[in-house]
Amino acid sequence: MIGKLKGTIEEIGEDYVLVDVHGVCYVAYCSARTLSKLGSVGEACVVFIETYVREDQIRLFGFMTALEREWFNIVQTVQGVGAKVALALLSTLTPAELANAIALQDRAAVSRAPGVGPKVAMRIVTELKNKAPALAGDAINIGLKQELGEGVAAAPVADAVSALTNLGYSRDQAANAVAAAMKTAGEDADSAKLIRLGLKELSR
Repeated sequence: MIGKLKGTIEEIGEDYVLVDVHGVCYVAYCSARTLSKLGSVGEACVVFIETYVREDQIRLFGFMTALEREWFNIVQTVQGVGAKVALALLSTLTPAELANAIALQDRAAVSRAPGVGPKVAMRIVTELKNKAPALAGDAINIGLKQELGEGVAAAPVADAVSALTNLGYSRDQAANAVAAAMKTAGEDADSAKLIRLGLKELSR
């Protein structure tokens, strides 16, 4: 089983990269985001690999990070999500953005990916909500976002996020700003203070 390729970029296609490893060229199918970050033909690259073995073929999927590869596998545990949709999700959202969208139950963000309709988006945010914290960088923010997504966040927090969202910020941006504001103001701060400090965070 191939886990990682270190070599030289031989060719970059619409949905794949050809990596030359000591004269042997491997085709790895990648998200658009991964392909855009790999570099140019002739440059050295490192690609994390997920190997799919079928009766009629062996297919390699390539990723910039092990975390991206982990998300690729986890989203496919949801009914209706195969490798193609998983790559579309990772082309549209970074792993952090995907974790945030799931925590916030933000179906609209998830359904921006090609091939992800409302029903599949609903299944993704519902079935993976308990897995998002383990695959997110900021556990404190993710915890807050889960509370917001489930409608159990404290009233001042929910009100502050709502106010910032009404000002045109995304729910994710608003939640991050309020989380940062809480670190400064404390968890007992009222919504007005959280909004004021949140706006300060967003203006940086």
